[in-house]
Amino acid sequence: MNLDDFSDLIERPDGGVRRDAEERRERMTVPVGALGRLDELGEWLSAAQQSVPVKAIEQPRVVLFAGDHGVASLDVSGRPAGSAHELVRATLEGTTPLAVLARQFGVAVRIVDAGLDCDPELLPEPVVRHRVRRGSGRIDIENALTAEEAEQAVRLGMRIADEEADSGTDLVVLGDLSVGGTTAAATLIAALCGTDASVVTGRGGAGIDDLAWMRKCAAIRDSLRRARPVLGDQLELLATVGGADLAATTGFLLQCAVRRLPVILDGVVSAACALVGQRAAFRAPDWWLAGQSSGEPAQAKALDRMALNPLLDHGVMVGEGSGALLALPLVRAAAALAAELPEREADSEDEAAGAAYDDAT
Repeated sequence: MNLDDFSDLIERPDGGVRRDAEERRERMTVPVGALGRLDELGEWLSAAQQSVPVKAIEQPRVVLFAGDHGVASLDVSGRPAGSAHELVRATLEGTTPLAVLARQFGVAVRIVDAGLDCDPELLPEPVVRHRVRRGSGRIDIENALTAEEAEQAVRLGMRIADEEADSGTDLVVLGDLSVGGTTAAATLIAALCGTDASVVTGRGGAGIDDLAWMRKCAAIRDSLRRARPVLGDQLELLATVGGADLAATTGFLLQCAVRRLPVILDGVVSAACALVGQRAAFRAPDWWLAGQSSGEPAQAKALDRMALNPLLDHGVMVGEGSGALLALPLVRAAAALAAELPEREADSEDEAAGAAYDDAT
């Protein structure tokens, strides 16, 4: 497998349709610019859907890739190593912020176990049946995955994207359920952006103290030494310092772009996977929205590199897709406004000009 092959498979959203959407917007009763970024969002959706007027978002879905990372054993996370399955269980039971929001917005949630470090019997079979391996390697001293596992994880993400597109999902809210995932994500971003560990090291969704931050910074520094020699091969990079959940998320994002399925990104983990995807296929980010600014420095680096401007900045750091899901009502509002606002009637001067043109021809 060569991720660069996606470059030939991914096209940009339809530019002609976008121009038609812009022209329709200019004819509306509400002045252009009065709705701010909602205008831009509506036009982007029109191009993605190849439809003017834009269609309503009727079947969005939250997709969460779950995994544990061996680097969490260095006490770089606010949660114990190997405890991501507890996040999965809490989400299934409806007690996490993401679960509450999904219930409020009426959006279905799908969780995919790509690399949890727990007995499969602890979770429902539909969640664990896709698992690539049990946990990912400690990236500061060993590879996260074998080459075969990395390809298997990417293909898993591609398969999930195809299933969502085939089932009628018209917008994906993407998130992760991981422990140690922000360390791997920051390593990927630092490697791809050519920055030092201290520039990208944040405190994660669960929050860490200063000592844990220093341990995390050291782990990213050591992982970067292993990442830089393999920057020329995105799949090898994911195998070296990524993880099963990150590789699956990358494959998912790329295949969503192939299938013309728009995605709202959440925090630093999805941003890191998107950045790997952009390295493979430069047109792919045209299919993604940045849902929110999480406050993680690595996320800001990645979004800046992809020229993605977050829709929201409310300081939501909890992760799990919550920030991206909060952006969904904004996207739905943009679609509704673009579709339902009336066009203004032609004034008398326009009508007279039209009549004169008809007489002349």
